[in-house]
Amino acid sequence: MQYTLGFIGCGNMGGALARAAAKAIGGQNIALCDHSQEKAAALANELGASVLSARELAQNSHFIVLGVKPQSMQLAVAEFSDILRTRENAVIITMAAGLSIDGLRSLIGANLPIIRIMPNTPVQLGKGMTLYAVSGVSLTDEQAFLNAFALSGALDKLDERLIDAAAGVSGSGPAFVYAFAQALSAGAAELGVPQEKAEKYAAQTLLGAAEMLLTYGDAEKLKKAVCSPKGTTLAGLEQMEKHGFENAAKAGVKGAYKRTLELKQ
Repeated sequence: MQYTLGFIGCGNMGGALARAAAKAIGGQNIALCDHSQEKAAALANELGASVLSARELAQNSHFIVLGVKPQSMQLAVAEFSDILRTRENAVIITMAAGLSIDGLRSLIGANLPIIRIMPNTPVQLGKGMTLYAVSGVSLTDEQAFLNAFALSGALDKLDERLIDAAAGVSGSGPAFVYAFAQALSAGAAELGVPQEKAEKYAAQTLLGAAEMLLTYGDAEKLKKAVCSPKGTTLAGLEQMEKHGFENAAKAGVKGAYKRTLELKQ
């Protein structure tokens, strides 16, 4: 049987993307493979998908999603690269941080079409941000890819040379947001607000503010709309800037990018 999508690696991200794809194209069109057969079997049972060996999946899937960590990619691909070199209609999807399209082609030893993606963890809720770059991919296959993962959240195409820097925002960004939420709730808790309530207020505020940004854009204008001259919000922002908030946020994005460059070495 031929499958639309084959996932090699069913970890947190691979599993989340498989769940989103199953909602869009049906689990019967998905094949799964993982070093833990129990994990693959459990997910297949949930989605109505099939479990195959890596070699079977490489032979019988149109899109082959490599949910493998970059440091494990060479060993993983070696198991089935000889099959990929015989394929003419396969499209490889990789989410390995720091591994370029050219680098993956070198590991495979074939000039197959490749889609490089950088999803983030909110794909688990269908609220993700997935960056992607393509090389040698037909418009038909690119659209099929977009259709398959449409329910994972937003997808945006950009030049591969920018994907590592952009992932410093979208890929690492959820952790930065969680850290910010922790800090906001901790500030309220230190003023006597019950911790559970403070955490709820921070999370809902971040959610609402994000929706405002997506709806209206222009963060600076939205920020000013909350601030009254000599008011409480402006006083709070001034203290955040005094303690290096903007520089800390920029440093977080740049630090994630720097680590990506180190992974390439």
